[in-house]
Amino acid sequence: MTIQEKIAFINNALGAKYPSPKSELKHSTPFQLLVATILSAQSTDKQVNIITSELFKICPDAESMSRMELDQLKTIIRSINYFNNKAKNILEASKMIVDAHNGETPSTREELENLPGVGRKTANVVLSNAFHQPVMPVDTHVHRVSNRIGLVTTDKPRDTEDALVAVIPPELVIAFHHYLVLHGRYVCKARKPLCAECPITAACSYPDKTV
Repeated sequence: MTIQEKIAFINNALGAKYPSPKSELKHSTPFQLLVATILSAQSTDKQVNIITSELFKICPDAESMSRMELDQLKTIIRSINYFNNKAKNILEASKMIVDAHNGETPSTREELENLPGVGRKTANVVLSNAFHQPVMPVDTHVHRVSNRIGLVTTDKPRDTEDALVAVIPPELVIAFHHYLVLHGRYVCKARKPLCAECPITAACSYPDKTV
């Protein structure tokens, strides 16, 4: 099976399993997705969604968030890992969005990465999910699954991103990213992959697969 045949097979199989793939971070706007993604570092989407369900009722946009007191924000998000730094970054980013971007979340990588707390992966999440740009956010699931099944052979997330974008057709990149995340989260798990439940085992080159 060539790499393009493998990509087509995986796209069809996981597309059937996840027909409407999207981020599991709950949000209504690009700004809310940005905040949720900052919060999600070293945390689960489930934890983030619990916090943002309260936070976005109080501060749904950059302008309202920029006026929040730091201690108030820390109190709301204190159950999440690294809440002190995340609170500072969210407030500073909100103020920058208000002052430099008229309250609108920027839609370019350079502008996003200039915001406090926003690295390449976070920028890619926003560009892909909020602005529908064909970029590949690489988290632990994407990196693990794409290497395990043999789409790429890489050691670093940035190399994984570049390698995936080089072989996946642009029109498939956004959905394919979600397929890899969802497959890694629910089937191709890190410690005990559920190979017996895997719909893409025919395209998988993982030497330790159990089927």
